[in-house]
Amino acid sequence: MRAVVQRTDAAAVTVDGKTVGAAGRGLTVFLGVGGGDGEAAARYLAEKVINLRIFPDGQGKMNLSLLDIGGELLVVSQFTLYGDCRKGRRPGFDAAASPDVAQELYEKFIAFCRAAGVKTASGQFQAEMIVKLENHGPVTMLLDSDRLF
Repeated sequence: MRAVVQRTDAAAVTVDGKTVGAAGRGLTVFLGVGGGDGEAAARYLAEKVINLRIFPDGQGKMNLSLLDIGGELLVVSQFTLYGDCRKGRRPGFDAAASPDVAQELYEKFIAFCRAAGVKTASGQFQAEMIVKLENHGPVTMLLDSDRLF
């Protein structure tokens, strides 16, 4: 699994003009599921995201996690994180999981975050979404359950 994690002051997802998910201060996560990923990958990334120390402490150092600040989480499915642009001009998505597997693991990731006590909202799986966010910092981190980066 891959995640683009952004520290945000506010974020919202709309589908067909209706807000389907929104979060206040915390993190916005764009989550992609790869072929071969399983529940262990979802658990690993959920734990990594909610414990990632990228919020400032009293001295301004990145030293606090989402759990530490009582922040909120918005999770948006994004299979394009597995787009391969190395050959040609059109990305290939062979490394992405099938939609049924991806949806199951996307939902497990969300469930793991909620079980940890994090207020978690989400986008709509396989929908054309508009995502609006206020990236604070800006701070953006890339995570991969295979620890490729």
